[in-house]
This record gives sequence, C-alpha cells and structure tokens, in this order.
Amino acid sequence: MNYFKGRAASLKFALTGIIDVLKSEANLKIHLLAAITAVSAGGYFAISRTEWCLVILCIVAVLSAETFNTSIEHLTDLVSPEKHPLAKRTKDAAAGAVLWIAIGALLVGLIIFLPKVFDLFLID
Repeated sequence: MNYFKGRAASLKFALTGIIDVLKSEANLKIHLLAAITAVSAGGYFAISRTEWCLVILCIVAVLSAETFNTSIEHLTDLVSPEKHPLAKRTKDAAAGAVLWIAIGALLVGLIIFLPKVFDLFLID
C-alpha cells in the first residue's frame, strides 16, 4: 500500500508543478495555444497516425522544455539571488534549449500542414 501512496504523492507533486508553471509562465501559455492550434489543424486535416505521433511528440517536447526552463530559472534564482554572469548564461542557455525545440516543432508542423493548406487552395 505504501508503494501506491508514494506514487500518488509523486503524481500530485508533478501536477502541482505543471499547474504552477501554467499559472506563472506566459511563454508556456503561448506554447499551449500553439499546441491547441496544431491539434485543431490535425483534426481538420485528418492527419495520419504517424503525423499525430509527430505532432504529439513535438507538443510534449516543447511543453516539457519550457517547464525545465522554468525550473532552471527558479533554481538559478535560489542559488544566485544577486546578478551574476554565470547565472545569466545558465538562464540564457535554458531559454536557448526551448528555442531549439520550438524551432524543430515549427519545422515539423510546416512539413505536415503546409502541403495540406496548399491543397485547400488548389483548383482542379
């Protein structure tokens, strides 16, 4: 029984972390809006199972990266409350990682959705 209590507590902590980041981070809200747009477009265009897997993987990667970035920022602020060049580099690197993943997700989205959008405007 202790095993399940521990798992339930871990799940609660994780959900608390997600909710906290959702409440406090504007960038995560932007990424979430992009995710909702991608899911809506996927439904509209009836994308394939493989395309769904890629879209979902990109969404989870971007949201996870933004959450990791937030945790790195919080930890950096804790250990270095005063301005320090290494603290800045740490935060910048974490933000850069999010940007890399977001660019990759955008490219995947363009590869999947652009041809479908173009097909809407083609006249036979």
